[in-house]
Amino acid sequence: MRRSRETSDETRIDGETRIDFPGSRRAFLAATGAAATVSLAGCAAEPTGDDGDDGGDDGGEADDADDGDDADDGDDEQESGDDETPTLRIATYDSFIDAPSTSPGPWLQETFEERFDAEIEWATPDNGLNHYVERRASGAAIDADLFVGINTDDLVRIDDRLDDELFAADGLGDVDGLTDVREGLWFDPRDRAVPYATNYISLVYDGTETDAPATFEGLLDEDHRGALITQNPGASTTGRAFLLHTVHRFGADGLAGEDGDDEYDYLDFWADLQANDVRVLGSWNDAYAAWSGDEAPMVVSYSTDQVFADMEGADLAEHQIRFPNGQAYANPEGAALFADADHPDLAREFVEFLLTPEVQGEIAQRNVQFPATDAADLPDDYAELAQEPDQPVTFTYEELQGAVDGWIDDWERQFASN
Repeated sequence: MRRSRETSDETRIDGETRIDFPGSRRAFLAATGAAATVSLAGCAAEPTGDDGDDGGDDGGEADDADDGDDADDGDDEQESGDDETPTLRIATYDSFIDAPSTSPGPWLQETFEERFDAEIEWATPDNGLNHYVERRASGAAIDADLFVGINTDDLVRIDDRLDDELFAADGLGDVDGLTDVREGLWFDPRDRAVPYATNYISLVYDGTETDAPATFEGLLDEDHRGALITQNPGASTTGRAFLLHTVHRFGADGLAGEDGDDEYDYLDFWADLQANDVRVLGSWNDAYAAWSGDEAPMVVSYSTDQVFADMEGADLAEHQIRFPNGQAYANPEGAALFADADHPDLAREFVEFLLTPEVQGEIAQRNVQFPATDAADLPDDYAELAQEPDQPVTFTYEELQGAVDGWIDDWERQFASN
């Protein structure tokens, strides 16, 4: 969720980030070529819309660029100027610290530095996690201690691409607060990542213009022709989560969907959705901006959208939430310690800090997400505005391993050919 809201979400596509379907094959390939080869979310949500990235309802998504070495994160090691004060270098998606609306980063930095004898330096490379994957693959120094905003499919893609560990194999260890994290949010079987927040990807719609359908199949009705805007799953965490939800629902490559129908899979659904004039844009920010500009009445976004709308004084009737088939795709975000961290103990202190009730509440509100613990300090009306589905769905690390890239590649080929 990132307006700050997409969580970790997005990937910058080389050149033009707007992918408008239906469109030509050449335009699609030009817009998605870089992202299709290596597109890791910098995570989440949306916050800014949770995704622009990547983190929450208006997750601002983290972006990928063309080259792992050309980043604006100040790769060359910088001295803090104070030999006695350690500097914790935290990598994250840019909207986590610099969203157009609100971001948790500045508050976290100020509060942590007030309470600990340390300084924080943020790193937000243009191509997010890909920057660190490329550096590890080439044997270059990582120059960061902690990554904040990683999710399940990020880890799968990292592990598929690297022989050497990017994150510490023993994880963050036994830091305080781990037992407060909700059991269902743990997503790394090797415990390298500690969840600190989560998002649910849903339909957001203008209730004064339309009534969103109750099911995925309802999106194919003539009444909803041209009514939906979503994001490119090869470039956006939000779009990828929506794609994965359709795989979960309809199945893929012999993986039966929820109705057990092997004859109709997620690609068939997307072909029908494309025939019904769905619009696919490059990022959560692009999609949400188009929806906010009344270009369509429905957008794939986050179920915390009303939190952001309420903060902005918007009409909540124009920010309604729909969970197709009563479901939403859960996309927890975590913090992971880099294997070559210079300050691992200080990084662990920061993660403990993230899991305290006060900080959990602040991250949830400022990044427009759900906290990872049940002990978060939140306003009384937060639960009324931030909606949770009756049936959260997700794929595990093991289920995504060796599969997620293929699902996205097949989707891209199909869309490009139409």
